[in-house]
Amino acid sequence: MRYLTLLLIFSLLLPSCNSGDEAKPEPSEPMYFPIPNDPAWETKSFEELGWNEAAAEDLKEYLIGANTKSFMILVNGRIVMEEYFAGHTPTTTWKWNSAGKTLVSVTTGIAQQEGLLSINNPVSDYLGTGWSSMTLEKENLVTSRNLLTMTSGLNDESQLVVKANLTYLADAGTRWSYSNVFQLLMDVVGAASDQEFETYFDSRLKNKIGMDGFWDEGILFTIYNSNTRSMARFGILALNKGKWQDEQIINEAFFTDITTSSQSINPSYGYLCWLNGKSKYMVPGGQTVYDGALVPAAPADMFAAMGAEDQRIYVVPSLNMVVVRMGDASDPDNPSAALSGFDNKLWEKINPVINRP
Repeated sequence: MRYLTLLLIFSLLLPSCNSGDEAKPEPSEPMYFPIPNDPAWETKSFEELGWNEAAAEDLKEYLIGANTKSFMILVNGRIVMEEYFAGHTPTTTWKWNSAGKTLVSVTTGIAQQEGLLSINNPVSDYLGTGWSSMTLEKENLVTSRNLLTMTSGLNDESQLVVKANLTYLADAGTRWSYSNVFQLLMDVVGAASDQEFETYFDSRLKNKIGMDGFWDEGILFTIYNSNTRSMARFGILALNKGKWQDEQIINEAFFTDITTSSQSINPSYGYLCWLNGKSKYMVPGGQTVYDGALVPAAPADMFAAMGAEDQRIYVVPSLNMVVVRMGDASDPDNPSAALSGFDNKLWEKINPVINRP
């Protein structure tokens, strides 16, 4: 009788234990960080992820028709899709355009964590007074944070950043306007670190994550150029909130500020970074406020580095995903737009591949 009782108790407990084991979630795959200066890179297959590989052909056809030169999708740092078109190769250098603003934002944050500057201090603390054509009173209102958030109040009629064009339009912090004035941050970091911006950038960011590339002084502003995988490396750093392997290159708090609404005028903008999923947004070249999300077809938590001619790094934390696109403008008649209808169309093609409704 005692044996039967024990057997009955054991039989009742066993299903409970099994049920508990089955309820435990699968451990997430560890993040992969590609080794600097090593062409080897771990991959992940469509089959392993349960993705729709057949839909990738439609995506590729769209990319080709949209004048794309290179395209990558990564999950947990591993390459799932890597395509090159029109003679572009993994080693070809291409321009980031305004997508490179995010590099400046992160480098500014590194300089702040090293105690070289404070983004809340006036720009004149680092560049000296008289860097603009405003009165001293108005000039002293402009902080590095205003440059990070596109709220400097400087006249935006000309994108050429020279003193004669840096005239007063509104008090700093009261008006959002997308312009090239952000590049004054490069001067601020250079002055604060007592070295060329590129030298500081290379030692604190580029070399640590194994990027290639260089800054090129263009007609309107300094542009970063690199291969596609370097864009992807930066995307992995962003996905990990500024951490690369065991090193927190930029502190997580500042990186959170980069990817959080920086002001209420245009909540879809952080620190030189575009944010999806907000209630309204503005676009370069105007003061119109539009209702809804920046890219409705993309995940709401996506944030992005966006440059003219549709240079893109999309980062989606909820999917552990980074998407990179380089190339010529998808719409040759509108090449200068940092934002375009391309983004929504592209995500409409990506969603069937990743089985996202």
